[in-house]
Amino acid sequence: MSTQSGSTAVSPPDQSAVASAAPVPGSGTAAPAFAPTALSLAVLALGWLAAMLWIGQAEITSSDINSIVIAMAALALPGLISASMVGGAGAAVVVANLLTRRGVHRSTPRFAAAVGSGLLVGLLAALTVTLSYGDADSITVLAGTVAAAATVGGIAGGVRAVPVVGAVVTAGLAVFMINTALNIFKDPLLNLYGYGDTDQSQTSALEWFSRTGSIGGGLAAGLLVFAYLGLARRRTLALNPEAVLPRWPAYLIAGAGPGLLLLAAELLTHTAGARLLAAAGSLSEVDQGLQDSLSEFRFDQALWVLFVGAMTALIAFGRTLKPSTAERVEEAGAGLTEQTPTERTRTRDDEHGDGPADEVTAGRTEPDDDGDEDEDEEIEWEDEQGTDRRIGRRAEPDAARP
Repeated sequence: MSTQSGSTAVSPPDQSAVASAAPVPGSGTAAPAFAPTALSLAVLALGWLAAMLWIGQAEITSSDINSIVIAMAALALPGLISASMVGGAGAAVVVANLLTRRGVHRSTPRFAAAVGSGLLVGLLAALTVTLSYGDADSITVLAGTVAAAATVGGIAGGVRAVPVVGAVVTAGLAVFMINTALNIFKDPLLNLYGYGDTDQSQTSALEWFSRTGSIGGGLAAGLLVFAYLGLARRRTLALNPEAVLPRWPAYLIAGAGPGLLLLAAELLTHTAGARLLAAAGSLSEVDQGLQDSLSEFRFDQALWVLFVGAMTALIAFGRTLKPSTAERVEEAGAGLTEQTPTERTRTRDDEHGDGPADEVTAGRTEPDDDGDEDEDEEIEWEDEQGTDRRIGRRAEPDAARP
């Protein structure tokens, strides 16, 4: 398709979108696709980050005791890291869409802009932490870790598969909201799972509660990824029917995206926030045990969300697959070759209303004028494909007969 002005007959509102989906002049490659509802996703992601910053500020500043501030900052660190990564990725998706509309299709400027947008979100979040959380050393570590997490999210948003990143942001927000809703109804769920006075019943109930959040988040992530990429697929086809659509690896990666995001957040928690975790664990053995158990819980949750989300998205995509046109033609051709010429003749006569009585005359000609009915005659007809088929044989000349 040519990208010159006036070469494509489209309505004026769709001209920029079609131009963005057309091949880039001089490069031979298609422009990056748009991520649907990118602005709404960015607003939700940044809103979630702001909510987590506000909740962390309320918990940390509730006490003036330095040890409690350290413990609360360590507890708030994983949630702030996850929210910062989603916020940075959401901002990067919006920037990627804007660059596509402006005709900037080269990977280097797009990647630099995405990283810059994530860094900007991280700096704003770090400034908020520094100004409102206090001036303790643990708060400085928290602010720097949040800035690094948002930058990592911006790096993820710099890939060319922008709809996949948008799907991961959508699914990640869903996982966060499901966990928050389950925490609100934590007590009724624990009672449902048999939370009692014994250690065994309490451990079992907590494990079932953890699995509920992980499996529910993975299912929601996979289904939302499938719905989001399906929306991106339809919009891409509407703008450019010849565009290359994402195949099953995109659904698999996007479905596993929220779990990968949680794993990356856990990695940043133990690297960039290692000093804060060490300070919190040194307060007492109870605090150290709490940090270890929470870390194990978050790691297990990330693996469950990764596996369930990836399998759900892949299965949902697989159910939409249909045999290709070539396969259907091949099957139809195989069905025709399995029939004998007589069966095909009978089938064709039945379709035209001829009965079995016509079967004999369908394959024979009238006898010759000399009355020699013993000689085999050549029989031919045209089958469904328009090719000539011959059955029988010519009678041998009388001179050749014994």
